[in-house]
Amino acid sequence: MGGVVVSPELVKVKLRGDQLLERAWKIAMSDHELRALLRMSNVMAVKRLHYNDHGPVHATIVAGAALEIFDRLVEAGVEPTTLRDGTVDNLSEARLVVLLGALMHDIGNSVHRHNHELAGALLAAPILDRILEKLYGGLNEKTYQIRQEVMHAIYATAYDVQCLSVEAGAVKVGDGLDIAEGRARIPYKLGKIDIHAVSALSVKRVEISEGRERPISITIHTNDYAGLFQVEEVLLKKIATSSIGDYLEVYLGVGDEPPLRIHPS
Repeated sequence: MGGVVVSPELVKVKLRGDQLLERAWKIAMSDHELRALLRMSNVMAVKRLHYNDHGPVHATIVAGAALEIFDRLVEAGVEPTTLRDGTVDNLSEARLVVLLGALMHDIGNSVHRHNHELAGALLAAPILDRILEKLYGGLNEKTYQIRQEVMHAIYATAYDVQCLSVEAGAVKVGDGLDIAEGRARIPYKLGKIDIHAVSALSVKRVEISEGRERPISITIHTNDYAGLFQVEEVLLKKIATSSIGDYLEVYLGVGDEPPLRIHPS
């Protein structure tokens, strides 16, 4: 596997060739309630609170990044927790948990930023039932198990909640990887000038590649050291409770300077 840049286009690459995920993506993206909740998440988070993007673009970026992280872990020999525990039947279904968890992880913002992970997990239940019913032609014990795995992945994106599956960990780290400048442009234009906005604006791109000593390397490229705040306050805090931190290396590259490893320190 070569290196990839975290972007909205990455998810298209990750879906290619997996018929279950391709169908799930089409069903999810045509669901009127999910689309409305993603839009309302930005109404609440961006327009009213002047936070960074938490809508459909962010969900798409996180979906691609989470699947990239998950696939690299599997390639390195890490066993998916859902397969180990028998809550899914095959690797595509484990990837389905990652995809749906990533797509829906922020829909709780449509209610309020406070406790949005818990609200999002609860809001996702009927949407997941609808998507899985169409995907599998009905609801049964397995679809409910998949639903609960996705709900766990959504809830566990909270900073202080420990991920109990590799799949949830991939979603949580994928969420932490959408820290490049694009996320902060709208609130910045709306007048929000704080360390979060300035730090995000300094991050130019995020790359995922093979690690030197661990399976996965994440490199954050910035134009100045303000980007370190975004990495420490968002990404590293997500990694701390992801349960997959031992498989990751994180580097910060500032301008033309050689990247400095910041995880593990």
